[in-house]
Amino acid sequence: MRVVVLFTRDLRVHDHPALWEATRVADEVVPLFVLDPLLLARSPNRGRFLAQCLIDLDRSLASRGGRLVVREGDPAAQAAALAGAYGCDAVFVTEDVSATARARERRLREALAPLGVELRTCPGNAVVEAGAVHPSERTTYRVFTPYLRAWRAHPRRTVLPAPRAVRTPVDVEPGRLPHPAAIAPTATDLPPGGEGPARRRLRRFVADGTGRYGDLRNDLAADATSRLSPYLRFGCISATEAAAIGGGADRSGEWIRQLAWRDFFRQLLHAHPWMVARDLRPHRAVRTVADDRLLDAWAQGRTGVPIVDAGMRQLLHEGWMPNRARLITASYLTRTLGVPWQEGLRIFDRHLLDGDPANNAGNWQWVAGTGVAPRRGAALNPVRQAQRFDPRGDYVRRHVPELAHVHDARILRPWVDADLLAATGYPAPAAGPIT
Repeated sequence: MRVVVLFTRDLRVHDHPALWEATRVADEVVPLFVLDPLLLARSPNRGRFLAQCLIDLDRSLASRGGRLVVREGDPAAQAAALAGAYGCDAVFVTEDVSATARARERRLREALAPLGVELRTCPGNAVVEAGAVHPSERTTYRVFTPYLRAWRAHPRRTVLPAPRAVRTPVDVEPGRLPHPAAIAPTATDLPPGGEGPARRRLRRFVADGTGRYGDLRNDLAADATSRLSPYLRFGCISATEAAAIGGGADRSGEWIRQLAWRDFFRQLLHAHPWMVARDLRPHRAVRTVADDRLLDAWAQGRTGVPIVDAGMRQLLHEGWMPNRARLITASYLTRTLGVPWQEGLRIFDRHLLDGDPANNAGNWQWVAGTGVAPRRGAALNPVRQAQRFDPRGDYVRRHVPELAHVHDARILRPWVDADLLAATGYPAPAAGPIT
């Protein structure tokens, strides 16, 4: 028996149900990744990271006797063509929830049917798959707290080891891996992609003490988050294994809670694929108009509000920022500057290494007040947020060099000193001073 394993957002060999099952039932396995130019063009940062992930995956497969086969074009068409050309009996793929992923699965099933090739879908992108838990009268939870209770109580899939051997047919043309150096990212300080770096980062996070995570994850200067989100987004490590290692037997810890939020937004996207562009609760929407001047100042980290600018400049430099900074910057754009959340989502999607469609849309709508928060809530005051989560201004100094020499309360409210603004060239607040 010969089968194809179509890799998508599951670029690993450990705890990979589709790969594990394929190697269990088949004599030969064709590990395939299809480069989709349309998706690659959306984010050069993710493009560079992806290229590194594929190189790492190819090495892992080679160490087990296999190799990664690479094609370019439409993933469904390429997978079906490969399966037909090399006499494969089935194509294995990991389930996903976005409209793009579900359309890919539908096209793949349709393309395989005339060939007599079976499509097998497997879990692997979540701790609790979308639809596995739901309220009694609906298919989807819209409130997080009851979802969390059901999520914690749901049995977890067993973490699988990497297969010992992957036998790839010698007659399959492997294709060419993308070269990371050929992709120019917008950020200059990106972490390396791949399962190897992901597993090292997870081990380091656990060794540093996941118990500190709940106390320090919002401390912007401490930089105490796991920074695993890009690796989870590309499936360099499975969320199930991350929960097992990072949470151990404690299902109530803050780290585990954040993984539950990830699955919560995934089940929302599965039920409402249009939420990446339209309000989940349109009756809460406030009419806003995109102001290019304000949007550009925000995107460049030149709003004149240090905590906002620090977050945006970290994004531009690293392709990432902590969740607290995302909340502050998103609230300022939508609630203070009055720019539609879709514009902020678009900029985040271009630069973020994690760039997860469910998390990105879910969090933007939550902050803008159109999401599934029980109440629309108020705007976050960026000065008060800075006083609480960066009281000494260390995070601001790290990312806003014009203000690095300021060592008093002015660092959080530099507009109180016109001479300071003149001397540093730092702008006055785009929307006026904040009290």
